[in-house]
Amino acid sequence: MLSLRLRLLSAASSLTTRALSSGPSASQGKSPDMKEVRNRLREIVGASTNWSDHRKAMQERASLSSQLASSQEDLPVRTMKDSLIEVLLPLGSQPTLREKYLTMHNSVRFGRILEDLDSLAVLICYTHTKTDTLGRSPLSIVTALVDKIDMRKNIIYPDCDIKFTGHVTWVGKTSIEAKMHVTQLHDGAFSPVLDATFVMVARDPENKRAAFVNPLKPEGPEEERLFQQGEINKTRRVELSTASLLKVAPTAEERKIVHSQFLSTLDSKTVSFRSRVLPPNSVWMEDAKLKGLEICHPQERNIFNRIFGGFLMRKAYELGWANACAYGGSRPYLVAVDDILFQKPVEVGSLLLLSSQVCYTEETYIQVRVHTEVFDAMTRQHNTTNVFHFTFCSQEEVPQVVPKSYGESMLYLDGKRHFDLTMKGGTVA
Repeated sequence: MLSLRLRLLSAASSLTTRALSSGPSASQGKSPDMKEVRNRLREIVGASTNWSDHRKAMQERASLSSQLASSQEDLPVRTMKDSLIEVLLPLGSQPTLREKYLTMHNSVRFGRILEDLDSLAVLICYTHTKTDTLGRSPLSIVTALVDKIDMRKNIIYPDCDIKFTGHVTWVGKTSIEAKMHVTQLHDGAFSPVLDATFVMVARDPENKRAAFVNPLKPEGPEEERLFQQGEINKTRRVELSTASLLKVAPTAEERKIVHSQFLSTLDSKTVSFRSRVLPPNSVWMEDAKLKGLEICHPQERNIFNRIFGGFLMRKAYELGWANACAYGGSRPYLVAVDDILFQKPVEVGSLLLLSSQVCYTEETYIQVRVHTEVFDAMTRQHNTTNVFHFTFCSQEEVPQVVPKSYGESMLYLDGKRHFDLTMKGGTVA
């Protein structure tokens, strides 16, 4: 039986399909592609493809602050259909484009899909908040977090067209939830690839303070369910943050797990707490790491002159995938992306340090956490920018990852929590 979350995702997909069949894209006979999506975003905020012009345009955006609404009540109410967008990725008909997405395994680079989802989520939110009388939007809409991405397929074919559809499903005062669905044309029909939920926040033109967004009015029972699920998602995120192991102690059951692991690593030949032995078919957590470094060049900037969130997600995913591959000894498949948090923007020119850690394993599953931080070479300070959680499935059963220190035990428990939440949702086809 499908979980409530998957039923709601199916409802959203159904809504998108029905509305698009009679929407503008149907009458025009052609859906925009990702290049058009990014060009449209540049037009909305007045950005330029030229580095020097782009910086000047961003400085000029400060004058748009007077166009911001003083309260949400001053803004017109929108419906979910108002923000519906369908985008085509024509991998089947454009071999040159296909090269950008191709992996050595003859499948699609999922990191590229993450970049496309991030761009589309921003455009969906700008469509929700657009005002026809204004040339440029005074809002700076940025990604706050990726709530969830559920995979519906293991393989994405590199030579078949991909369709992205999505719309706004929930709105707060200054935040917006957008759900997106990815399908792929194969054997004459589009079949589901993934379902994604992003949460975006609106800021003023200089990205210094929060800004109000248009309220959302659900129409009909399906949209009411989607909106209520958005409320549930918000409450769940608050509860998870409150129960974070960085704030409160583990539960009684979790403490038993940690102690049981500790006992399993004691050397039976000695009577010492310090003498530790690795159990059979296990790997110490400290030996399940992989690190990387990125110099953040202007080429990877977004429309607000900072590093594109999709680029950060792609780099984190690829490092996490490589770590899962090295750990399991075979090609891993992505099951889910969970709770990607954007804590701070990454500036152009930053030194970005990425650290991936296998933090939990169960049978063929590998839970990977990727932590990214900016290193300031002048002050020698490190500042966390993002935390990513990926669930992979290996082709064979993998060794158990074993923590040695208390800090590693907390990473293990945090990984288990994310894994358990993922596995409650459903399975990959």
